[in-house]
Amino acid sequence: MRDLVIVFPSSSVITNPHHHHHHHHRRRYATAPEHNRKTKYTSSLTKQLPLPSLSSSNPLPAHLPDAVRWTPDGSVEYYADFASKLAEDGRIQDVALIAETLAAESGANAARFASMIDSQLLSKGIALNLRQGKVESVVYTLKRIEKVGIAPLDLVNDDSSVKLMRKQFRAMANSVQVEKAIDLMEILAGFGFKIKDLVDPFDVIKVCVDISNPQLALRYACLLPHTEILLCRIILGFGKKGDMVSVMTAYEACKQILDAPNMYIYRTMIDACGLCGDYVKSRYIYEDLLKEDIKPNIYVVNSLMNVNSHDLGYTLKVYKNIQKLNVTADMTSYNILLKTCCLAGRVDLAQDIYKEAKRMESSGLLKLDAFTYCTIIKVFADAKMWKMALKVKEDMQSVGVTPNTHTWSSLISACANAGLVEQANQLFEEMLASGCEPNSQCFNILLHACVEACQYDRAFRLFQSWKGSSAKEALYADDIISKGGVFNPNKLNHHGPGSLVKSNSSPYIQASNRFFFNPTTATYNILLKACGTDYYRGKELMDEMKSLGLAPNQITWSTLIDICGGSGDVEGAVRILRTMHSDETRPDVVAYTTAIKICAENKSLKLAFSLFEEMRGYQIKPNWVTYNTLLKARSKYGSLLEVRQCLAIYQDMRKAGYKPNDHFLKELIEEWCEGVIQENSQSENKASDLEGTNFGRPVSLLIEKVATHLQERTSGHLAIDLQGLTKVEARLVVLAVLRMIKEDYTRGNVVKDDLVIILGTGEANTDSGKQEVAVKDALVKLLKDELSLVVLPAGQRRVLDITQDARFVDDADQNTEHTSENTKSIVGMSTTRRPAILERLMVTKASLHKWLQRKK
Repeated sequence: MRDLVIVFPSSSVITNPHHHHHHHHRRRYATAPEHNRKTKYTSSLTKQLPLPSLSSSNPLPAHLPDAVRWTPDGSVEYYADFASKLAEDGRIQDVALIAETLAAESGANAARFASMIDSQLLSKGIALNLRQGKVESVVYTLKRIEKVGIAPLDLVNDDSSVKLMRKQFRAMANSVQVEKAIDLMEILAGFGFKIKDLVDPFDVIKVCVDISNPQLALRYACLLPHTEILLCRIILGFGKKGDMVSVMTAYEACKQILDAPNMYIYRTMIDACGLCGDYVKSRYIYEDLLKEDIKPNIYVVNSLMNVNSHDLGYTLKVYKNIQKLNVTADMTSYNILLKTCCLAGRVDLAQDIYKEAKRMESSGLLKLDAFTYCTIIKVFADAKMWKMALKVKEDMQSVGVTPNTHTWSSLISACANAGLVEQANQLFEEMLASGCEPNSQCFNILLHACVEACQYDRAFRLFQSWKGSSAKEALYADDIISKGGVFNPNKLNHHGPGSLVKSNSSPYIQASNRFFFNPTTATYNILLKACGTDYYRGKELMDEMKSLGLAPNQITWSTLIDICGGSGDVEGAVRILRTMHSDETRPDVVAYTTAIKICAENKSLKLAFSLFEEMRGYQIKPNWVTYNTLLKARSKYGSLLEVRQCLAIYQDMRKAGYKPNDHFLKELIEEWCEGVIQENSQSENKASDLEGTNFGRPVSLLIEKVATHLQERTSGHLAIDLQGLTKVEARLVVLAVLRMIKEDYTRGNVVKDDLVIILGTGEANTDSGKQEVAVKDALVKLLKDELSLVVLPAGQRRVLDITQDARFVDDADQNTEHTSENTKSIVGMSTTRRPAILERLMVTKASLHKWLQRKK
């Protein structure tokens, strides 16, 4: 036998120079065969955990000096006794070192050592370390001594040790040390220790979700029984966080961990897709389920329909499909279908579903609940069918279903949407009489009904009375005042606690509760609309809501901007918009559109377009109202810049997917283009007078053509492409270009070349050819007769050399061959090669100069 060196407290611990370098491989434990899949999965995630060992990086402690020789006779008993004393002093790592050294030399010696060491003293030493907060050291020591046959579970299974470990693990699991905690729990799970007794599993999952570590959460879930419940919790947690990548990571892991498809997992996964806003992914998951011939249960189907409730067609398709799968719909299925109809505004379909649900209830197959009645009432409320909503209330009361707060809220909303303020107030009284406590939404609906009915004073009166009294007293006061009387609280007769009747002893509201009003931001937003143009009253309301701890939202600020602008204070409205930035409330499209509208109404067009550019600079996308407000801001165009500005907005609007008012813009452009003729010849002929309306031809094509030709030019050379246009459209495009040339000339831009007009291929026998001939005749008449310009077929005229000084140019001096190759750039034409034969006209540069110099 090789010599061993033993080192004691005065001459301490054991080592063997031949065994300084050895590896510690982690063992995997499964408490039952069904855990094999979990073990296989977690082994791919778990890193190799470092264990204390004898190596060059872990030398013997320097404070252990003297060495003694060990001989086989009786030595194991001696060192077992000595290790027990070390354990009693809390030196459990030294005990582990002795055990490892004996095990490395002889398995028999290790077994004898394990049987001879005092387990009570060892357990005492472990408890001492736990009290000192050394749970990590304890766990790794247990793993080391477990290899020599000492049962770790027997050493830490007492109540005192478990309590100490629980305290330390909970502290670790709720901090950045959660990964270390899970590493240690994996070791303990290998001993058969009940991990669920240490920490609340949901707390650990929450921390893993918070730090966005799905792999860590999955490792922990595999340590516990009922793993599928924790897996659902993981998926749902990341779903609520909106982390679809982690959701999919957990979902793919579930396929490896679980032996069979689990409907709870599928249902949770679909719900998570809804939380992340990825309804398409939810459909893929459901379709994969069907492809694998797995029959979903009704809970999975309900989740799918709920996530896709915005899509009526798909939801109905799923509903019909479950009938083929022999999956029975429950009450939740019908509630989701009603919700889908409500979102789609399909009152007729909602009525059919409601009737079918009632039929099944009469057959004893279903029991309609409050949510069913509340949903169908909301469908009718949104459609302003208040009588149908009241009929549903009678149905639910007849079967013993008591309306809840949401039901009453929908009923009141049904009357309010129809403009029936008195009926809404009456329903509110019934609600209070039934003992149902109203929420802020109920109060807000009543206020909104008053504002929509222009009963502004009543809205403020109710609001002020609600703040200082119960809802019952407030309604009573409003009833008296609205009838021309004076409210006197002393005339109220109280019959018992909370009982309230009118002064004439007729019953008003008999209820045992007093409900007080808590205003919300939405409450003040409604009242702001009742301020009209009274900015100071609106400002007082905003100050009041801030004093109550309510933060103004974007609707609040937008409404205040509208109030200020309503009084004509454009600067004040824009100042409020600027205040939103300093108040840390980012203006939205509504705020900017409101300010732009105010500027447009007060003819501050430069400021309106400046705000438009500003909102785009903040990456705020304009909506249809924004574009339409700017396009209608002018009733007449005065300059080329204004036309270009509006055409740019028009094109941007079309690219954004909005449909502009093409005819309105066409009329403005037509008037602007015809100004060329009005200024020169006093002609009153307009394009619309020459050729009526172009039935069937979209006006947008003409506007786009005009916009293309009016774009900023980099040179003075241009041509007009009129192919495919009618006489009316061609006239407007030519006039638009001439107007542009004229405005450029006033700014000092000299015409550098002839103006080329491209008509088409000139095939007279075709319909397009005949249209080109008509366009040509109309243009020649316009240019020659009305504008006195010289028009020639392109390439068929001889002209003289033209000097660069336009002031000395005259048609009589032209004698130089001039062809179409002089045209250097064609605005609006493709850069690809055109057919060789094109019908073209040319307006001479000299005549253009004369026309530009002509006095009005």
